[in-house]
Amino acid sequence: MNILVTGAEGYIGSVLAPYLIQRGHRVTGLDTGFYREGCLFTAADPESPACINKDLRRVSAEDLVGFDAVVHLAELSNDPLGQQNPEVTYSINHRGTVTLAEQCIKAKVRRFVYTSSCSVYGTGAGEFKDEESPLNPQTAYAVCKTFVERDLSAMASDAFSPTFLRNATAYGASPRMRFDLVLNNLAGFAWTAKEIRMTSDGTPWRPVVHILDIAHAIACTLEAPERVIHNQIFNVGSTAENYQVRDLAQIVAEIFPDCRLSLGSSDGDNRSYRVRFDKIDAMLPGFKCFHDARSGAHELLRVFQRTGMSVETFAFRPYTRLKQLQHLLRTGQIDEQLYWTDHTGSPVLNGRDADSQADHVAV
Repeated sequence: MNILVTGAEGYIGSVLAPYLIQRGHRVTGLDTGFYREGCLFTAADPESPACINKDLRRVSAEDLVGFDAVVHLAELSNDPLGQQNPEVTYSINHRGTVTLAEQCIKAKVRRFVYTSSCSVYGTGAGEFKDEESPLNPQTAYAVCKTFVERDLSAMASDAFSPTFLRNATAYGASPRMRFDLVLNNLAGFAWTAKEIRMTSDGTPWRPVVHILDIAHAIACTLEAPERVIHNQIFNVGSTAENYQVRDLAQIVAEIFPDCRLSLGSSDGDNRSYRVRFDKIDAMLPGFKCFHDARSGAHELLRVFQRTGMSVETFAFRPYTRLKQLQHLLRTGQIDEQLYWTDHTGSPVLNGRDADSQADHVAV
């Protein structure tokens, strides 16, 4: 297939794109480049796609002609980031995604794989959530996910086949690393500070999933018969991989020994949910999870050892999404709507190249 991956230079995208290429697909990336400054390590596999440097909100049907499928990752990517500026979050994550889907229909792109989130379930009393459970989003980020699912589902037709993958909380090593995800964050503090640091009391429940298992779910969705995945929602993860945060901390403590444990109190984040993943196991051909939290923590330890990760690297702003965007705003590189500017503060029409209004393709 000829596939466009939006957010190809992000945490998941920089792993997904080479994975799809390895499976024989032709892949082009699209990314605005917010996190391009940070690279924790160079992947062993050099296969990476050409990448169109363009803001999601400025993608046209002409950009999409010839693609068989779009995999859409390019959104503001976590709850604190969404709460920082809810209106911009809605502009990018909801309206931007719906507009992208509309342009796909104009360009006759048949398949659209949308990476949603288990955070749409929000809170619960300990019961397991599945794809039929009521939604209870607690943040702008999660609300936008529900809006996109609703609006794109209504757009499904014989010519346009969306699929919604509600990913559990991601973890695992990536060249474009994120340390604002719970398991990655716990492991990073364990390595750099000899401390298992929790911001909560450790009681909230989270399902977790390795980014390579997310990539595998996306590949299986793209390769499945259309009748199997048309307008379907799949939770992505494994039912065995539901943990309380304190359980994740214990796993990290066993793999990163001699660390002290510090507990937080309630930080106002009341999200706590457990999720079942029976549907994806039963319905999506070829899919299963190959990783668990323990193997993921071991992987992170090996990466930290290999790269000699320092305190400064762990704290480097591109590895924390909110911190990086705050830096770009503070230094005037992007405006309040998160569009790139030139050195005078004027908006740049496409990408971040102030010397040219033509799309820039980075290889």
